[in-house]
Amino acid sequence: MTSSLLQVVTCDCQSFPAVLSLPTTMRVSGVIRFTVLLLTLLSTWFILQTYFQHSWKAISLRSWLGATNKPSSEKLLRHKCGNQKSCPQDYFAFKIISGAANVVGPSMCFEDLILMSNVKNNIGRGLNIALVNGTNGELLKTDAFDMYSGDITKLQTFLQEIKHGTLVLVASYDDPATKMNDKVRAHFTELGSSVVGKLGFRDNWVFLGAKGLMSKSPFEKHIKNDKETNKYDGWPELLEMEGCAPRKMD
Repeated sequence: MTSSLLQVVTCDCQSFPAVLSLPTTMRVSGVIRFTVLLLTLLSTWFILQTYFQHSWKAISLRSWLGATNKPSSEKLLRHKCGNQKSCPQDYFAFKIISGAANVVGPSMCFEDLILMSNVKNNIGRGLNIALVNGTNGELLKTDAFDMYSGDITKLQTFLQEIKHGTLVLVASYDDPATKMNDKVRAHFTELGSSVVGKLGFRDNWVFLGAKGLMSKSPFEKHIKNDKETNKYDGWPELLEMEGCAPRKMD
């Protein structure tokens, strides 16, 4: 009986240290797994940085690991009207976009304020025109003139009543020229247009001029309606123009 008891005690004593070492083994194993995972993440990031840096604009370990709040110095600056560049002091930022065929209407932005657009529901087929005070940038008037079947005398009256020092923003939509006559073309030429004389059926045109301008305006784009080059069926592609218009200094 004594011999049997000793065997039992001996057996229990040999297995007890093994039980004590189990938590230690699990901790070591956990550290190893974490180390392997970290090395894998770092290796993957390094490969991405090395081989894909030309196709990715920017990637950092901080953002790749999930950080979303960028320092203020990394945030992209937004310029007025969404333009690519900001305007210097005493200049007005603007963007004019012509209509696309007879489907999408034009839009005009001036000093980050939308003057005319589909959303504002103040555009129409033909010529869309906004008048702005050239000194303080205040919107004076907007109107749309149907140049296909409208009354051209309404546009003539509108143009001849524009006061000296007024900025004139123009965007075409669908057809800008079927009803165009020499008097209207002369008014736009006086405002600084260089291409209004050759504006034709379904051409696209964007323009910024001014009453009292002593030279041709640098802000004008024109594309002819040509079935060989039209982007849309029967219409050329839309035009977009942005820039900085000088403030009138009294």
